[in-house]
Amino acid sequence: MTTYISTLRGINVSGQKLIKMADLQKTYEKLGFGNITTYVQSGNVVFTGKKATPKELAASISQQIAKDFGFQVPVLVLSINSLRQIIASNPFLQDSEKDIAFIHITFLSSQPPKFDEKAIEEKKLGGEAIAFTNMAVYLYCPNGYGKTKLTNSFLETKLQVSATTRNWKTTNELVRIAEEISLLNK
Repeated sequence: MTTYISTLRGINVSGQKLIKMADLQKTYEKLGFGNITTYVQSGNVVFTGKKATPKELAASISQQIAKDFGFQVPVLVLSINSLRQIIASNPFLQDSEKDIAFIHITFLSSQPPKFDEKAIEEKKLGGEAIAFTNMAVYLYCPNGYGKTKLTNSFLETKLQVSATTRNWKTTNELVRIAEEISLLNK
């Protein structure tokens, strides 16, 4: 069994697309996944399943959520190795001036086509920083993510890919849970 991390975009926000984590876990069980662990209410699920591509898994999960809850939810799935790579590639970790409490990662569903990096960077507010890779966008928002113009929706529009954003603490907790599950399954 392979360990995966899925992140759902836009559930349990402002009373919209409400899904209880216990119900979400049942949805994953219907798909035959095991070791299902949810983290916080924003749709973070670590699970094990048969080897498949992240895109195949995301499509299956999204379809099952639509069946079970009656609405579409974008789902991104990462392997444990992909998440480790994203964490290790964070360029802000080498800057001792940056407080990790203000780091966010926008996970991308696929590599974005050519985009205008300068047009995105022009939206930065004072003290903010942004860095791009093929799998993620790293954000440093010292005024808080709620105040940035580099929102998930903005980045999706500019990059022309689905995306979902998590803070640094959540991202690290997801890899910790995934590693724990992975060790149990060896």
